[in-house]
Amino acid sequence: MSMEVIEVKEVSQLQTRYEYGGDEFIFVQLSEAMSLEANFKGMAITRKLKEANLEGVYDICPSNASYMVRFDPEIIAPQALLEKLQQIERDLGGLDEITITSRLVDVPVYFNDPWTHEALMRFRDRHQAPDSTDLEYSAKINGYANTDDFIEAITSAPFLVSMIGFVPGLPWCFQMVRQEKQIEVPKYVRPRTFTPERAFGFGGAFSVIYPVQGAGGYQLYGIAPAPIYQKEQTLFDFQDSIVFPKQGDIFRYRSIHADEYQAIREQVEDGSFVYHKKEIRFTPGEVLSDLEAFAERALRRLYHD
Repeated sequence: MSMEVIEVKEVSQLQTRYEYGGDEFIFVQLSEAMSLEANFKGMAITRKLKEANLEGVYDICPSNASYMVRFDPEIIAPQALLEKLQQIERDLGGLDEITITSRLVDVPVYFNDPWTHEALMRFRDRHQAPDSTDLEYSAKINGYANTDDFIEAITSAPFLVSMIGFVPGLPWCFQMVRQEKQIEVPKYVRPRTFTPERAFGFGGAFSVIYPVQGAGGYQLYGIAPAPIYQKEQTLFDFQDSIVFPKQGDIFRYRSIHADEYQAIREQVEDGSFVYHKKEIRFTPGEVLSDLEAFAERALRRLYHD
């Protein structure tokens, strides 16, 4: 697909670049690097575009720091669509003027479980540190004394679902903490050929839950008892979509033990499981000005309000 660069301009602290991709796509890069600011901005723009319900716009695909729009050039002229996107961006105003409504979601994770442990031990020859587990390796390179402290760092602050993709339903989640506290880990030297369904992993600065069994290269820390993808749509949370996560969701990973894991699996099997979730409204400005205060507010809202 050929890309024609249309415009580069400075907006706040981000650079926005518009490109045509062939005849049917416009690609918009908001920033060269992922940041909460870039993701919030892309989220706001793509939601406004969806609300506009433009004839001829078929797909709106938001990503971590960019988005792509697929359209029919015989229905809506490329230049007209591009100008509409630019207008939406101009009308957003500052980060304190953007209001985002999203879901807070309690996401249980059984850390250091036997299934992902078995899987990761099968592929030690593909790992940077063959003599340790993924949890031990990740804790060490991030400066934590032990795996318990590392798990506490993961579960103590919420994660923003910044995009969905690559594998259907796979949520990319970026922790809402200051940059110096971000957890970062490399992927395996060579990918595994097997990863359990619902495995909880980390790669770069992103956490993921694998929606289905398959290959993978992220560090494996545990497993979620509840699905994030269900093609049968038998559970309440999947009535409207086979995919549960949505861009803009805020996940709180909660560490659980084997007994709660088994109890949730039984609820999934009998069809009674429902994710614990609450709605929250916020502005990107209030999040970025005090991430710790927002995290405290979000967790209070999820579990107590």
